[in-house]
Amino acid sequence: MAQRAFPNPYADYDKSLATGYFDSSGRLTPEFTQRLNNKIRELLQQMERGLKSADPRDCTGYTGWAGIALLYLHLYDVFGDPSYLQIAEAYVKKSLNCLTRRSITFLCGDAGPLAVAAVVYHKLQDKTQSEACITRLLQLHQLDPQAPDEMLYGRMGHLYALLFVNKHFGEEKIPQNHIQQVSDAVVASGESLAKRRNFIAKSPLMYEWYNEYYVGAAHGLAGIYYYLMQPGVGVSQVKLHNTVKPSVDYVCRLKFPSGNYPPCIDDTRDLLVHWCHGAPGVIYMLTQAYKVFAEQQYLSDALQCAEVIWQWGLLKKGYGLCHGTAGNAYAFLMLYNLTQNMKYLYRACKVSICMSNSHRETLLSPGAGRTGCCLG
Repeated sequence: MAQRAFPNPYADYDKSLATGYFDSSGRLTPEFTQRLNNKIRELLQQMERGLKSADPRDCTGYTGWAGIALLYLHLYDVFGDPSYLQIAEAYVKKSLNCLTRRSITFLCGDAGPLAVAAVVYHKLQDKTQSEACITRLLQLHQLDPQAPDEMLYGRMGHLYALLFVNKHFGEEKIPQNHIQQVSDAVVASGESLAKRRNFIAKSPLMYEWYNEYYVGAAHGLAGIYYYLMQPGVGVSQVKLHNTVKPSVDYVCRLKFPSGNYPPCIDDTRDLLVHWCHGAPGVIYMLTQAYKVFAEQQYLSDALQCAEVIWQWGLLKKGYGLCHGTAGNAYAFLMLYNLTQNMKYLYRACKVSICMSNSHRETLLSPGAGRTGCCLG
């Protein structure tokens, strides 16, 4: 891990150290808020300049136009500035003009552009366009009945798109029976593989991606189990307790002594601290298990993940969400929302400082912001 991350130069949380970032109630100070807002505006300008040479055919939420539209949609939700919504619409149109017609997922397929477009048009009060996008989204699952189950390219990524729409509409625009059809297929697939590969005694569910049993959030067990435990997907209480929970417990037993998790089952290398592979992604499964099953051990394991991220989360690979420092910072925000422990808000603030000011000049080596595959 030491070869993949910069040493964390920051002192850990102390109330006196946090006064420049937030008050005793967790409200960000006006000065720090302004600092963040200034950096957002600066980075948006840099991004827009860079987009002039972007791949015009990339519609996806992961690396393409739908992801930019999603950014501006989020900025609109945060700041309420209607210009952000107009910009989101422009990028939504770009994404809809170059759909893949292959993948069914939110991040890497057509479901992302369609789901984001449906929400953008809904907020613009264009019911005709919004409903048309939802209709196309509901038809997507028929494109690939042999889809895998993981998040980036599989059924779970499709399921996320359906939940995304319902969350932002605040109502059941995607029928519950449609969502449950997808989740039932994921559970049946996991049960079938567990039986065929003799995992059933250890884990009632098992999933593979390119002939590997991945553990992390992007391609593996943690990401799938996290969504199967969501209340909106319709997994029965019997299945939750008898099938999903023992499978979650199996992942828990894969933990390294460090508190990190392997990228794949039987991989003994304690190397990766990314959202896609390692503690920063597994932590979401653990906290959701804590919410659903109310067992303290899940929270204890999640807090141990946070210590791994604080020590090894300033990645040399760059700032990205999937396998970069920004993706790791989200774990601290999630834990703060769950526990209201100011330590995690402080850590998120410190990581944001690392990524947004002159400290990064001393932390990041030339070429450190390059992109690459998750396992690189």
